[in-house]
Amino acid sequence: MIGNDVGHRKPEVPAPSGPQRALIAASFVSRVGNGLFNTAAVLYFTLVVHLPAAQVGAGLTIAGLTGLLAGIPAGNLADRYGPRTVWLTSLAAQAVTMAAFVLIQSWVTFTVVATLDRLAATASGAAGGALIARAGGERPAAFRARLRTFVNLGVVLGTVGAAFAVSAGTRPAYTALILANAASFACAALIGLTRVPDYRPLPRPEEHHRGTVLSDRPFLTFAALYGAMGLQYQTVSLLLPIWLSARTDAPRWTVAAVYAVNSGVCVLLQSRIGSRVETPRQGGRAFRLAGLLFLVSCPLMALTADVPSWTAPALAVLAVCVHSLGEVWESSAGFALGFGLAPDHAQGQYQGLFGVCFDAGQALAPVILTTAVLGLGHAGWLLLGAFFAALGAAGPPVAAWAERARSAGRGRAGATDGRPGEAAVPDPA
Repeated sequence: MIGNDVGHRKPEVPAPSGPQRALIAASFVSRVGNGLFNTAAVLYFTLVVHLPAAQVGAGLTIAGLTGLLAGIPAGNLADRYGPRTVWLTSLAAQAVTMAAFVLIQSWVTFTVVATLDRLAATASGAAGGALIARAGGERPAAFRARLRTFVNLGVVLGTVGAAFAVSAGTRPAYTALILANAASFACAALIGLTRVPDYRPLPRPEEHHRGTVLSDRPFLTFAALYGAMGLQYQTVSLLLPIWLSARTDAPRWTVAAVYAVNSGVCVLLQSRIGSRVETPRQGGRAFRLAGLLFLVSCPLMALTADVPSWTAPALAVLAVCVHSLGEVWESSAGFALGFGLAPDHAQGQYQGLFGVCFDAGQALAPVILTTAVLGLGHAGWLLLGAFFAALGAAGPPVAAWAERARSAGRGRAGATDGRPGEAAVPDPA
């Protein structure tokens, strides 16, 4: 079991430090804004700006793919000049680009603004990941789990708030959402400027270069696995709602119930479970467990089309409970391996690549899920569950491979720290 390796560790979860509280607060504020905007974005672009849905989709695709280019360069800048500077700059850029959405009138300007926004968001993710690593403290897993809990909670609150604007359906209401999201980035930057230390860059070994992460095969392998496993997020947010609407007689409120259950399970369990997944080895096991839970949840989702309308909501909620539990284990594994396998001096570069792989998976997810799974029906769901299970099964051997490679590297470098996956806690500047 996951918890076996931590049986001798102190069970209590330490209170967050000042920098940790600041990062939690900044992330929470910005995610409330994300929840406000993301819920209503497509409606704003199509119903208010009057862009055709196809053009909106094309613009977002261009923006998403172009945004991937910022990951590693922004991470390198964070490693070289300090993560806070790059993070604050990218948050400021996001505040500006988000506010600019209220001014767009054509597809060209929409695509340009969306692309700049995605570039800034990718840079923010890379630098923010490096900051999270630097502020990790003695129990980095507990901090990361608490951080993700508040991130999930922020999105939920933002989504609830957006419902009022969507129900109003007026341009002023949508404009208020967009400007509120822009303000959330500005507030997050202000919190970071005043309460997050300006960590000094860590010394880098002579063999380090701007593309070091690209030669780290174990990390590349896990990043690719995690990006592919990321299809599970849109399984709940995209695939299941379409399935419930098109293939079942479930009441319309079932989709809302699915979202609520997914969010609730993640908020309630993330800190409890995630704080137990600290080392890369534990992360590998958590990744495997997540795959097995998805293997169970996907067929349950498929079965909603084969039961009476009064049973379908209960079955969908059960499936989402199982799936959400898998999501908690999967995200915990991503934290443990994504941070634990990265060298302390190159967290920005590594988090940049990790984010690129995840974002690439999210960009491809709609096409894969709607064509392959919906096209094949029940068989598609079974194949999707098996796909997740196969990805999860690769977690433990990849973690072991990475730890062997790092042990060999420390031996060659004469390093003194013999505990893999532990990030040093540097002094703030």
